[in-house]
Amino acid sequence: MDIRLFATVFTTIFIAELGDKTQLATLLYASDAEHPKLTVFLAAATALVLTSALGVLGGAVISEFVSPKLLRWVAGGGFIAVGLWVLLAGE
Repeated sequence: MDIRLFATVFTTIFIAELGDKTQLATLLYASDAEHPKLTVFLAAATALVLTSALGVLGGAVISEFVSPKLLRWVAGGGFIAVGLWVLLAGE
């Protein structure tokens, strides 16, 4: 296992997920006294693992047809577009 790659992916995903709608939904379910916390945790963790697996699978398939350089440009442009949208939509 490449520990540098692991640390980079972990840090990127961890920061991206902090305070997002997934975390807020999990917080909402966990705040209900009737919901067992372990069930909420296991369901949320399983959902995140499955969506990550789909992302890896999708990335592997797409990379067979699209160059990594183009993928980086598209992903970077997408992040910039979302950032601009968030900044401009607030006014």
